[in-house]
Amino acid sequence: MTTATSPLNSGNMEDRIAGLPDRSLLLLDDDQALRTRLGRALESRGFQVTTAGSVGEATELLRTYQPAFAVLDMRLEDGNGLKVVEAIRERRDDARIVMLTGYGAIATAVAAVKAGAVDYLSKPADADDVVKALLATGDSPEPPENPMSADRVRWEHIQRVYELCDHNVSETARRLGMHRRTLQRILAKRAPR
Repeated sequence: MTTATSPLNSGNMEDRIAGLPDRSLLLLDDDQALRTRLGRALESRGFQVTTAGSVGEATELLRTYQPAFAVLDMRLEDGNGLKVVEAIRERRDDARIVMLTGYGAIATAVAAVKAGAVDYLSKPADADDVVKALLATGDSPEPPENPMSADRVRWEHIQRVYELCDHNVSETARRLGMHRRTLQRILAKRAPR
């Protein structure tokens, strides 16, 4: 008995991409050097890349463009990449979207996935990692070799609550049951390892 395999489940990355019926990809990042480098890398792997440098530019493109894939920066000078996720989902609910950010917090990842992204990667992301995330079929990832420390888990929880409170320090402190100044000191520090 033979079973058909979908392009997402067969062979190496380039073969899988070549077998896709639609290889259109929107790349949104306000860092021109990163946008150019990553765009070229994704094109060399077989995607048909269209780039945008701002939320406004991406939104304008989406009036006539419905990409099958998207790689979006989370924080841009003119807004949040989550708005672009929503705009893509309104036009094409089967699009596979990966969010990129220089701010690696679980709260941000949760917001991205809730908005419709399939994965979330910290910058600088390797092109192969981006492609793997775009083509992932839901297989369970391997457990991490270096799990987060207790301090990191606490910090991530605080970041999540802060995000849910729309970055309101007073409300976040109230919900966490801590002094506002203590929270401000924690938020000002880098994430523990």
